[in-house]
Amino acid sequence: MRAVAEQSSTYRGYGGQPPVTAQDEQLWRRKVSDMQNEEIIKEFVAAWSRLDADELASYFTEDGTYHNMPTGPVTGRDNVRAMIAEFTAPWTETEWDLLNIASDGDVVIAERLDRTKAGDKSVDLPCTGVFEMRDGKIYYWRDYFDIGTYVRAMT
Repeated sequence: MRAVAEQSSTYRGYGGQPPVTAQDEQLWRRKVSDMQNEEIIKEFVAAWSRLDADELASYFTEDGTYHNMPTGPVTGRDNVRAMIAEFTAPWTETEWDLLNIASDGDVVIAERLDRTKAGDKSVDLPCTGVFEMRDGKIYYWRDYFDIGTYVRAMT
């Protein structure tokens, strides 16, 4: 009975049974991959509250790119770590609220509200991140937001 319950939850959406056709198997594997990529991005978003550049950079592939859209892209895990460390240095607190998340294969889109404090200044910044994943790591992250909102609040 327990094995049936485990199988049932494993193949949720297929009546608790493994996919029968090759097309069903491919769709099932893609659904699992989508869910895994979304979970990784959920963990990444939550990790920002710890303000640990080393931890955040560990989510990237060795050749990963972070493109903060108002500025230029930064490529390579070490460069990503340095960029994160530099722009978060004045931050005293940040909490990112995940509003919506969607994925298709190796692409995850996350709509957020980034709540950040730097001493007595704070900003609630609407953002949308587009993440291209490779082998469970972020290969390319494009982050879209209004830099003017950030600058006005933090200066």
